[in-house]
Amino acid sequence: MTAPERSAMRTDDFDFALSPELIAQHPVTPRDTARLLVVGETLQDKSVRDLPDLLRPGDLLVVNDTRVLPTRLAGRRGAAKIEATLHKAEGPGVWRAFARPARKLRPGDEIVFAPDFTARVRSKGDAGEVVLDFACSESELLTRLQRYGAMPLPPYIKRDIDRCGPPNPQGTRDRDDYQTVFAARPGAVAAPTAGLHFTPELLARLDGCGIARAAVTLHVGAGTFLPVKSEDPRDHAMHGEVGEITGDAARRINDAREAGRRIVAVGSTALRLLETACGEDGRIAPFAGETDLFLLPGDTIRAADLMLTNFHLPRSTLFMLVCAFAGQERMRLAYAHAIAAGYRFFSYGDACLICGKGSE
Repeated sequence: MTAPERSAMRTDDFDFALSPELIAQHPVTPRDTARLLVVGETLQDKSVRDLPDLLRPGDLLVVNDTRVLPTRLAGRRGAAKIEATLHKAEGPGVWRAFARPARKLRPGDEIVFAPDFTARVRSKGDAGEVVLDFACSESELLTRLQRYGAMPLPPYIKRDIDRCGPPNPQGTRDRDDYQTVFAARPGAVAAPTAGLHFTPELLARLDGCGIARAAVTLHVGAGTFLPVKSEDPRDHAMHGEVGEITGDAARRINDAREAGRRIVAVGSTALRLLETACGEDGRIAPFAGETDLFLLPGDTIRAADLMLTNFHLPRSTLFMLVCAFAGQERMRLAYAHAIAAGYRFFSYGDACLICGKGSE
C-alpha cells in the first residue's frame, strides 16, 4: 500500500492482507479490557482501560448515542426460507431490506416471520434489495422487531438464524454485546463500534479525570459494510445516514474548542457527523438531516483532534477515513503492527486511539 496523490487515488491503495483468525467473533469481557493501539508519532500498545491516562483533563469525548434495532429476520415465503435485514425506513411500517435469496421473491409475495408478524413485498430493486410493507404502525413494528428480530451483525460475524420466532441464546447475547453503553435513540442497523469498548466503570474513571462527554446521533446504516468496488474510490456512492447534533451539543463542542481543549471523536460515525456540520472556521453548527459525507486522504478534517476507532476492513470507506484523519503511511504502518501483534479486527475487535495530523 502506497500513499498516492489524491489525483491518482486507487482503491487498491487501501488493500492489505488479513488472516480470518484476526476477525473477532465475540467481544472481550469486560469490554474495556480490549487492546488499544495508540497511533501518534510512535506506536504504543495499551489497553482501553488506559484511556483516562492517555487523555487530558478537559478533553471532550464526542460519542454517538444511536441505538441498534434488531432488524435481521428469518421467515418463509411458502416453503422457501427467506432472510431479510431491514436497513432504511421508507414510511410507517415500510422498510427497505436486503433479502436472501431475493430471486425467490416477487412484488405481492407475503413473507411470514411469525404467526402475528408478516410483510408483503411492495417492490424489488437491485442487489437483493426489496421494499417490505408490514401493514402496521412504526411503534407496532418496533415491538415485533424486539420480539422476533436478531441484531443485524455484519457479514464477517457468523450467526445462524434459520427459524421463525424469537432469537436463539446466542442472538440474545448479541443484543447486549452489539449495543453501546451510550445507546439511547433507536434507529441504527449497525453499531457505532468504537463505543462498544466503554463500561460504566471506565466512564466513572473518565469523569474523575475531568474528561467530559457530549452526545450526537448518527443512525448507522447498512451501507457502512458495503465494499468499495470502483477502481477509483471517489466513484463510490455513499449511502445517506440520518443524524442530529443538537444546539446544546454544538455549543459544548464549540466552547471546548475555543478554550483550547481537545475534541476526541469516538468512532468514524461521530467524526463524519461532526465534519458534516463543521464550518471552515472549525465551528460546529446544529444539524438535523442526512449525510453521505465520504472522507478520503487529501480532505481537510477540522472537527476533531483525536479519534477512537476499531480496526477496519481493507478497501473500506472506514479505512479510507482513518487514512484521511491521520495520514495513509502512518495508518499503513499502524495496521501492519496490529496484524503482526495479533490485534483483533472489526466490530467486536480491539481499538486504536489516533492523533490527527498536527495534533500530537
